Amino acid sequence: MDKIKIFDTTLRDGEQAAGASLNAQEKLEIARQLEKLGVDIIEAGFPITSPGDFEAVKLIAQEVRTPVICGLARAIPADIDRAWEALKEAAHPRIHVFISSSEIHMVHQIKKSRDEVLELARTMVARAKSYTDDIEFSPMDASRSDPEFLYKLLEAVIDAGATTLNIPDTVGYAIPSEFGELIKGIRQNVPNINKAVISVHCHDDLGMGTANSLAAVKNGARQVECTLNGIGERAGNAALEEVVMALRTRSDFFNFETGINTQEIYRSSRLVSALTGFAIQPNKAVVGENAFRHQSGIHQDGVIKMAKTFEIMDPKEVGIQASSLVLGKLSGRHAFKQHLTELGFDLNEEDFDRAFKAFKDLADKKKDVTDRDIEALVAEELRTTVELYHLDRIQVTSGDRGIPTAAVRLTTPNGEAAEDAALGSGPVDAVYKAINRIVNVPNKLTEFSVKSVTAGIDALGEVLIRIESDGVTYTGRGSDTDIIVASAKAYMNALNRLLRVKNAS
Repeated sequence: MDKIKIFDTTLRDGEQAAGASLNAQEKLEIARQLEKLGVDIIEAGFPITSPGDFEAVKLIAQEVRTPVICGLARAIPADIDRAWEALKEAAHPRIHVFISSSEIHMVHQIKKSRDEVLELARTMVARAKSYTDDIEFSPMDASRSDPEFLYKLLEAVIDAGATTLNIPDTVGYAIPSEFGELIKGIRQNVPNINKAVISVHCHDDLGMGTANSLAAVKNGARQVECTLNGIGERAGNAALEEVVMALRTRSDFFNFETGINTQEIYRSSRLVSALTGFAIQPNKAVVGENAFRHQSGIHQDGVIKMAKTFEIMDPKEVGIQASSLVLGKLSGRHAFKQHLTELGFDLNEEDFDRAFKAFKDLADKKKDVTDRDIEALVAEELRTTVELYHLDRIQVTSGDRGIPTAAVRLTTPNGEAAEDAALGSGPVDAVYKAINRIVNVPNKLTEFSVKSVTAGIDALGEVLIRIESDGVTYTGRGSDTDIIVASAKAYMNALNRLLRVKNAS
């Protein structure tokens, strides 16, 4: 079967999702997982946009050696030069040049004529080509562009040195049948199209990002641009896990394969969710909590008799176990370690010891410990390994007649204990004020949300918060059976991220 290249833009377009923010080390962690996942191209960022993004792209280019590492650039000399500066140490560098091609964008956004766009595209692709042979070109808003102008533009950039032509449905406007026809028209009307790979980048504003990408594949596209969990600008992008598993599950229809190690999909999905702070909806295709769960009696009966009656994919294919092993307080280290391995966690001895102790503490509070509990617990323990300040103890009093009061003890970066107390409008407010009196880093709480990890009165509660300092947003997560403690852990997680960034700068 022919191969479809998977171009992952989680670190560029994915990070453009409102509320997402990743530092350089977090981007590198995701990039390394993407390498393990087997993606062909990683779009690591948009180097001209900020010093932080430049450094992140440069770091990934230096450290991640197997995939192509790509940097985005407008059709502007400074953008292209900056992109190359970030990418030049990559084993396989690619510069991705873009400019708007639709009438509405040319008239109202970039205020340029067709001839000006044509000339800029041609000259800037040639400039990028002077740095590296691997050049991708995107006519932004291609799905709303005049096809005849698009053909002319694509022919010109291929002559200038573009080796990949990306056709973006930038605003998620296209319908699968018409998007497929657009790709077919490009194949038939661009004379030198045989010199380039056709790629597609589809947004999900109408919920058709994956469908449009697959329609393009049927009509000649050989590269698909996507993100883990479908995150990205506005409603997001075509989801990598959906595109890959559609091609794999329906290979009888598409007759294509990818180089993706599908057993790393679930692990990759959870990593992106944890670092961006974006929860995955339970009914999300392939990686959602309910993707392989059955409640209907008819469905359960069918799955027991033969899984394929109601499961078109084997959950193990994407790194999810078919059934949950319920662990409890009598479970030993061996059973816990084996189950961690089944869930995709590979912990060193120190991390495992901490996770096992936390598991035993949780098992004393809960009758049944589920896979979701274990995932939250391990994520919580791993978060504590990079702390500057550690939450050692917390005590809260509150009620409808009293004044909420909190006392906290933190371990400081030099290992000393620091204690303080505060009053607040509620118990969480009091806790945060007490922590602020010790850490003393100005910030503003912009988001606070609480959810139950599992069902039941004894469920773990997971708190997600976002704080803002000097115009930058930091995400924190914490989990505990006590919501106040989970809130404190989440706040400490966000503060430690903030402090690490400030210390690094």
